[in-house]
Amino acid sequence: MIPGFGNLMQDVLWCFSQVKGTIDIGVTEADIISTVEFNHTGELLATGDKGGRVVIFQREQESKQQPQRRGEYNVYSTFQSHEPEFDYLKSLEIEEKINKIRWLPQHNAACFLLSTNDKTVKLWKVSERDKRPEGYNLKDEDGRLRDPSMITTLRVPVLRPMDLMVEATPRRVFANAHTYHINSISVNSDYETYMSADDLRINLWNFEITNQSFNIVDIKPANMEELTEVITAAEFHPHHCNTFVYSSSKGTIRLCDMRASALCDRHAKFFEEPEDPSNRSFFSEIISSISDVKFSHSGRYVMTRDYLTVKVWDLNMENRPMETYQVHDYLRSKLCSLYENDCIFDKFECVWNGSDSVIMTGSYNNFFRMFDRNTKRDVTLEASRENSKPRAILKPRKVCVGGKRRKDEISVDSLDFSKKILHTAWHPSENIIAVAATNNLYIFQDKVN
Repeated sequence: MIPGFGNLMQDVLWCFSQVKGTIDIGVTEADIISTVEFNHTGELLATGDKGGRVVIFQREQESKQQPQRRGEYNVYSTFQSHEPEFDYLKSLEIEEKINKIRWLPQHNAACFLLSTNDKTVKLWKVSERDKRPEGYNLKDEDGRLRDPSMITTLRVPVLRPMDLMVEATPRRVFANAHTYHINSISVNSDYETYMSADDLRINLWNFEITNQSFNIVDIKPANMEELTEVITAAEFHPHHCNTFVYSSSKGTIRLCDMRASALCDRHAKFFEEPEDPSNRSFFSEIISSISDVKFSHSGRYVMTRDYLTVKVWDLNMENRPMETYQVHDYLRSKLCSLYENDCIFDKFECVWNGSDSVIMTGSYNNFFRMFDRNTKRDVTLEASRENSKPRAILKPRKVCVGGKRRKDEISVDSLDFSKKILHTAWHPSENIIAVAATNNLYIFQDKVN
């Protein structure tokens, strides 16, 4: 077990640490956070928004003078990753919104990340500069070229200290390979390749080659009228570079092995839960669509999120999930109104903690849920500025379905469906979580005495 991960409900008291972003009045669409991701060490935290910007936060060193301020995250770099484009061939606007960010492991002073919008994936290098060269022979101090005939002596250029500058530069641009909107990117464990998935195809890329990719999954039917399902998410196995999974809008998961054939249309394993006929309704197909799929850090399990539940599957058992957690079952009676306001199509993500013992996912009213896999206990917490005093402990929230409402409960009819937690991230080795609520990023951590 990773140090610091105990029994979630008994040992961990979650408390407020920081909130980033402006107060909610007059939120612009471009400021809404669309993805959150810690790097492999947890020292960096990246967010992408609907305006195509990437903001990277760096964890500060802990101060002995202020022990209560435990390694806060502050802005390290901000850059415009994608710009709005127009596809003249199809007369379609391509949004700048960042759909996903994935970090590469850091091997030197610079760090690298992949970011994608609907059509184009970019590899960014983020590096620091605190020195500048001075004393060129062929240029003057303003950078203008000097007349070679006027140069009588040779100087040795020197490096002078300067204010720290963090630069983000696009090292690779992977474009023109997707007809449909990209929903997932995943870095392979060989760190030489990565995949990008859209509604009907999955492509495999080499980091060094931008002008070609290999199509490894293609579910597009010859006649589009026969289309019955689309790909919703895809991810590589954390340890086996030949294995990946992808989920579908029909609630199924396919495990593929790239050693079997170049085109992985025939899966190695097929995970599907038989439907309970008594629960069949008009909305069954919509709410069974999987919005996120994540391998556990161990690689033994796969977690999937659909509209109402989180399921954990054992790779050795295909016929049913080994664990099912109800995220907001009280909404089952509200599906009709959620269909009318389009909330039923919201795509919630899910994350594991560092030891795979606890899972977290979002809900409405700025609530997010945690499930302890060992004790089977769960808790509902709220990302809100009302309890944003430093080190304030988060109080568990409860939703009342019917009958008498207790003082500390909230009625299901009072939930605000415009406030939703779609994107969350968990530090790879500590109890620190990042929760995106509209245009605000909340950071919570466990309370230490």
